[in-house]
Amino acid sequence: MIDSVIFDMDGVIFDSERIVCDLWIDFAKENNMQGMDELILKCIGINERATEKLFLETYGEDCPYDEYKKVIGERYRTLCGGGKLPKKTGVDELLCFLKEKGIKTALASSTNVKTVTNQLRDAGILDYFDVVIGGDMVTKSKPDPEIFLEAAEKLGVDPTLSYIIEDSFNGIKAAHAAGAKPLMVPDIIQPDEEITKLCHKIFVNLHEVRAFFASILN
Repeated sequence: MIDSVIFDMDGVIFDSERIVCDLWIDFAKENNMQGMDELILKCIGINERATEKLFLETYGEDCPYDEYKKVIGERYRTLCGGGKLPKKTGVDELLCFLKEKGIKTALASSTNVKTVTNQLRDAGILDYFDVVIGGDMVTKSKPDPEIFLEAAEKLGVDPTLSYIIEDSFNGIKAAHAAGAKPLMVPDIIQPDEEITKLCHKIFVNLHEVRAFFASILN
């Protein structure tokens, strides 16, 4: 049975994580900041509060993270604002298929809900989602399952009958901890042995995810 499908956004819906990582790495080179390559990978899938904590641990308590984030945000909006953010291949087909089958869908992203909503709207896919949850709507960051449990509650579904589509290690851990069936579509980082064991299935792209759902729904 499938009660619902819950999506992460960055790296799953949008091809955005590579853009963000590249922006941070370029910024670090401009400002002679060592260790950004490793740090930014640790930040994938976590919310703003958890990201700030990692930055302060890496660059010191006096690190002006908010100022850095503002610069990155401006550069990101220049590149991707107004509907220019590229979607992952197969997104539209998968969302349309789930809508046709009457499957409830939610978006549960560590990004703040205003940004999430705007980006989904700009891409013309906001109406496909019954519920949208941002990282600022919960108190704990992935890998804690709170955001997925909140999405399931808002949908009125049993999380153990929900599939969660994620690309990050933190997201897969959170999905597994929620008792759901984690489906991984790797983006920047390929799954290691630990993450592979937590996944219900691993796919190359969302076309494969659609085919999987078609096989169990048709």
